[in-house]
Amino acid sequence: MTDVSVPTTTKKDWSSDQEVRWCPGCGDYSILTAMQMLMPDLGVRRESTVFVSGIGCAARFPYYMNTYGVHSIHGRAPALATGLAISRPDLDVWVITGDGDSLSIGGNHLIHALRRNVNITILMFNNQIYGLTKGQYSPTSEVGKVTKSTPFGSLDTPFNPISLALGAEASFVARTHDMDRKHMMETFRRAHDHQGSAFVEIYQNCNVFNDGAFDQVLAKDARPTNLIPLVHGQPLRFGREGERGVALDDQGRARLVDVAEVGEDALVVHDEAREDPSLAFTLSRLAGGPYEPTPIGVFRAVGRPEFGSEIGRQLLDAQERQGPGDLAALLRSGSTWTVE
Repeated sequence: MTDVSVPTTTKKDWSSDQEVRWCPGCGDYSILTAMQMLMPDLGVRRESTVFVSGIGCAARFPYYMNTYGVHSIHGRAPALATGLAISRPDLDVWVITGDGDSLSIGGNHLIHALRRNVNITILMFNNQIYGLTKGQYSPTSEVGKVTKSTPFGSLDTPFNPISLALGAEASFVARTHDMDRKHMMETFRRAHDHQGSAFVEIYQNCNVFNDGAFDQVLAKDARPTNLIPLVHGQPLRFGREGERGVALDDQGRARLVDVAEVGEDALVVHDEAREDPSLAFTLSRLAGGPYEPTPIGVFRAVGRPEFGSEIGRQLLDAQERQGPGDLAALLRSGSTWTVE
């Protein structure tokens, strides 16, 4: 009898023999470590795991995982991963991308993968800069960002990645950050276990070209007062003593409140499973940027039909009605040409 149980592994088993080549102090290291530490607990096999990346600093990630990996082309990782996930539903398919890769040249590929609900897990490293090409502003850079490509300051309104994913009907949307390994691992685990497209934004410090971009919310002494933990079923409270919270005003807009003034009953109770994404979207707009109280955790986790399974169902239905088909006959049908 064949033993089909998943072998026990350790972080070392999931670490490749490749030299890690990121700048010393880059936030990518902590994300990589979190992933390598998590994988043994997921109950999956290395030979059934694939990491697909596009272009950018984050795109080196597949080299450092002892799994299958594809370093693809700029912005196209979600498209390639879509084909892989549909044709091989037995695989765990991860997409590693950055804010420039996924929200600029790859914007369309990202939103269509999300709306289709392809069974892939997308980790987007957001450092608000193009790091690999040495410091141009990215689609998430703040207005006024002075870089080599915007010497007088960026004029572009930045994307809010969480709002974008929710607007694209993503069924799982979360945010974590590179300063908290435990939070990253739990968020990645939730994203992996989700059936359908899972999108995770990771605040990631680029200590060379955009150092300290998230310090106002991620510095150790800033976290209690500027990170709002999203806990399903719990009132949204934060602050060193939980003295602050999130409530809705009479027009449905989220606002920060003092709990002592409004009472706990006035606070928003987080419901990540709420079918209507409007409240999750409202929470995604609570902070104007990573310089004021910012929600962190799972914004939305709902179930809906997964794209690959639906395609498989269609194919079975068609075969039952019309037979297995004949590919050679199909190719020879209609007009044909001979190229000489």
